Amino acid sequence: MRYTSLILVLVIGLGSCTINRNIMFKTDHDYVFDQPPAGSNDSVEYRISPNDVITLQVFANEGSRLLEMTAGSGDGQVFMQNANVFYIIDNQGNVDLPEIGMTNLRGYTLYEAREFLQDQYEVYYKEPYVLLQITNNRVIVFPGSGGEAAVIPLQNNNTTLIEALALAGGVANRGDARRVKLIRYLGERREIYQFDLSTIEGVQQGSMIVQANDVIYVDPVPEIARELLQDLSPVVTLVSSVALIYALVQGAF
Repeated sequence: MRYTSLILVLVIGLGSCTINRNIMFKTDHDYVFDQPPAGSNDSVEYRISPNDVITLQVFANEGSRLLEMTAGSGDGQVFMQNANVFYIIDNQGNVDLPEIGMTNLRGYTLYEAREFLQDQYEVYYKEPYVLLQITNNRVIVFPGSGGEAAVIPLQNNNTTLIEALALAGGVANRGDARRVKLIRYLGERREIYQFDLSTIEGVQQGSMIVQANDVIYVDPVPEIARELLQDLSPVVTLVSSVALIYALVQGAF
């Protein structure tokens, strides 16, 4: 009966084991990763997509007022300045903008969208100058510590994989630089690349330009011994307590 109770306690304890459960995006040893496309180290202009958030500013007379404001002169009046107003691109790529109404910007680069909107506002205003910005371009980085992650805003179009990792604090102490995954969503399709950044040869791979909504995941090194001890500690304590109580009860009789 005594041994049965001990076995039951151990089974219950090990059944709730949490060893390395914080490791995500596991792949089999024979998993075939995608190959980065040719030119992936070249800067690629981002194209506006559904759920993007943009800000819009429109200045009259080819932005002459903007120059006056920058120089600290002029009365500071502009045709339309909505830098603090955010517009969301819907699932079809449409956005409801002041005066021109519902407009489709899906697939445009920022430069192309700016030129297009200037043409649209030209119907109502003389020589409009448009400033357009996407505010939610970011990548998600898991540096290899297990459960920690960082959301890194993309301030420019040529942020590399190494730069994104550096902005997240670098590869964590537990991270395995030999296994750095990059997950990219291409419409309804998903591609997964793996890089080895542990050697100097990995600099070329680390120069890959990241894109908005990429997920960078550094595989954590499994910590089986430490986590096993952590999981077994309460079990050992419980078993010791039960044994002590049993010994006291036996001694009392």
